[in-house]
Amino acid sequence: MMIEAGVIERIWRYPIKSTGGELLHRAEVEARGFVGDRLFAVRDAQGKFGSGKNTRRFRRMPGLLQLRSRYVDDVGEPELLDTRGAVVPDPSAYLRRYLGREDVELAREAAISHFDQLPVSVLTTATLDWVRSAVPEVPVDERRFRPNLLVRTPPGTPPFVEDEWFGSKARIGDSVCIEFVRSSERCVMTNEAQQDLPHSPLVLRAITKAHDMRLDGLATVVSPGQVQAGDPLVLL
Repeated sequence: MMIEAGVIERIWRYPIKSTGGELLHRAEVEARGFVGDRLFAVRDAQGKFGSGKNTRRFRRMPGLLQLRSRYVDDVGEPELLDTRGAVVPDPSAYLRRYLGREDVELAREAAISHFDQLPVSVLTTATLDWVRSAVPEVPVDERRFRPNLLVRTPPGTPPFVEDEWFGSKARIGDSVCIEFVRSSERCVMTNEAQQDLPHSPLVLRAITKAHDMRLDGLATVVSPGQVQAGDPLVLL
């Protein structure tokens, strides 16, 4: 039985990992994920990529979320926008000055993936509304959680409904099919300031207490194609 779980409200792509992304009306989806998503990252001399956390692959580089990235087209390198929203002429040179590090550069993905986990992240408005109610004193929207898709769910849908989708496939629009696998384990990046969202430790604290630091639905791509705002997400 097919169930319409909701409709695509917003589509996000993040050309440069760990920077603010771009809001799209439609996007192409390939086996790797959304075309161009996190295809570039800030890389240091040790080969680690700029992130909100320190791990084997990632290096914490505070301040990246205050910047934004976007494509002029889906073929070339992305534009990097500074804290005022102006395009910088030389992203690597700007990043060295901005981060105060001479060993960083903008790098296209090669053998090592820039994704933290799986290629597609889906968040529902039911879960997002729960976060807002849990921390009413903190401005919250989906940018804190960096999904590719924000899905508008019907009234009465419980928060964390994404958990019920794990192990299921979903069709989006006419051609795209994804398979839900698990949720993201959240880190301090959800608390970080970005543009008009202030820093607050309450966001991660609330998610940790209520849902073991996990939030969204991570998926792999089964069938590529195009998605656009207003497309239904149908569980198969």
